[in-house]
Amino acid sequence: MELKDIASVSGKPGLYKIVKPARSAMILETLDEKKQKIIITGNNRLSVLKEISIYTTTKEGTAPLEDILVKIYEMYKETLPVNAASSEKELYSFISEVVPEYDNEKVYPSDLKKLLNWYNLILLHAPEILKSETKSEKKEK
Repeated sequence: MELKDIASVSGKPGLYKIVKPARSAMILETLDEKKQKIIITGNNRLSVLKEISIYTTTKEGTAPLEDILVKIYEMYKETLPVNAASSEKELYSFISEVVPEYDNEKVYPSDLKKLLNWYNLILLHAPEILKSETKSEKKEK
């Protein structure tokens, strides 16, 4: 599985595997043990994780979510120093270790909580996405 196969749906908790697009909708499957299928229409806001990035103060202005997830994995593996219930100060301290150039005016605590929740879900249900060796091998092919 790759990050382009995983999406977030506004107003719905968790992450979803994109099963297949339908004529005027998209069929998704929850990224958990239940594997429940849902149909998302144009009324719902769907965000593919491959297309998400975090604001930075660099020339590019953003850092891809995929790179950040891999970096978190390389630094912490399964043991994160914070969780979604951590204080704002702890969350900002964590992201500054992972992405020192993050834009502290545009990155909100809710974004960081979402990042941590997504990381834990991906670590549990699609850990191959987080391994940089897998990412490097894909680029070579």
